Formats: sequence, structure tokens, C-alpha cells
Amino acid sequence: MKKNQFIPALLFLLSSNIGFGQAINWNRINEQKHIVNINIAADYALNYATGYAYKIKSKRPTLLNAEYSFSSGGNLADDFKIKTGTQIRWWQSGNFQVASKLKAVFRRFHNDYARLLNFGSDLSSSAGYYKHHWFAAAEIGFDKAIVTHFRHSDLYKANFPGVRDGWYEPSTGGNFYYGLQGGWSGKNKDVYINFGKLIQQDFSTAPMIPFYAEVGFNLRLK
Repeated sequence: MKKNQFIPALLFLLSSNIGFGQAINWNRINEQKHIVNINIAADYALNYATGYAYKIKSKRPTLLNAEYSFSSGGNLADDFKIKTGTQIRWWQSGNFQVASKLKAVFRRFHNDYARLLNFGSDLSSSAGYYKHHWFAAAEIGFDKAIVTHFRHSDLYKANFPGVRDGWYEPSTGGNFYYGLQGGWSGKNKDVYINFGKLIQQDFSTAPMIPFYAEVGFNLRLK
């Protein structure tokens, strides 16, 4: 199978469900152990997500995360993403703080031509100003597809008889994203917004819709 036959599908898989994940007010991180999150994001499509984070005992504030997101549409099981990993605040000077996320990613994408299963990674860092009732930060990250399994439909095979199903690697796509985030924090809740731009890993090609926006809600529990 030639690369130019599957790279566009994979780049759409990456771009259509980035799933940027919850924003944290690190000024409030010592108040509760559990954080439940819901959010809505728009990039190629409208995506819905839910997540959970658990604060572990460590020298630096650290959260273990699990997230599930899916795209709106007629069949909600066609396209989804699962992310698991960690968030850590590793530097603080007064209200200025720097944190990072490192997550493993599993994605599924399906259309009339193929079903794609992908394993990848998502690494990002944020730096900003965090107060008790509000926060604002800048974030930059890289969402990478590492290995992908293709199962092509009969319709696709009729047009490309020599196509083969199976795993394809090494890594076949990736997007950088960068933007701003901010939010308001109450006694046990946060409301936040993320927005920014996307660019492919070659630093010269932008996706068809190179912007993203996300609105989310955190519920913090003891």
C-alpha cells in the first residue's frame, strides 16, 4: 500500500478528534483528590468528552488521568479516542506555574472506505498565572500517531485491488497544537475554555480547519 493512499485518512483521524483534555487550576490542586470532567470541543467536528483524574501523593502535584471522547454524528461508536496518562506541576514561583501532560492514546476512525485503529501519544506543557478563583495559561503540545491498523472496505478494494489490510508503521502522522486556556474556579468546580491553532508535524502544512476551541467543566471531590 502506498503512503499517499493512507496518510490523508490518518491525518483526518488525528485532526478530527484532538481531545485536548481538561484544564487544571493548579492553585486549587491540594483541596481535593478526585476531579471529574466533561467538555465539548470543536475542530473538524463537534466532539464530546468525559474524564477522571486522581491526585496521588508525591513531591510535586501529580494527577493520573483517563479520558474518553467521541465525535458527534449518526453513529457515535464509529470515531472515538481513549487517553490515559499523567499531569504534573513541576515548577512554581508564586502564582506562576508550569505543568506538563504525558498520555498514551488509542483512536478509532471509520468511514465507507476503511476502519483505522491507531496507537499514539500526546505530550503537552502549559505555563501560566494561577489564582484562587481564576487562571490563565499558554499551552503547546504534540499529538502523534505511532502505529495504525487499516481494514479496508470492499468499496475501497474495488478501486485499489492491491491494497492490503494490516498494521502500518513507523509513525505516519502528527499535529502540533498551541493556544491559550483560562477559567474560573469556585468552591469545588472549574469552568474553562481552551482555544488555539493546529499545524502538521512538517511545520508547513495546516489542516483544513487549523483552529480548535473547547469548553469544559471540572467537579472536584474529596
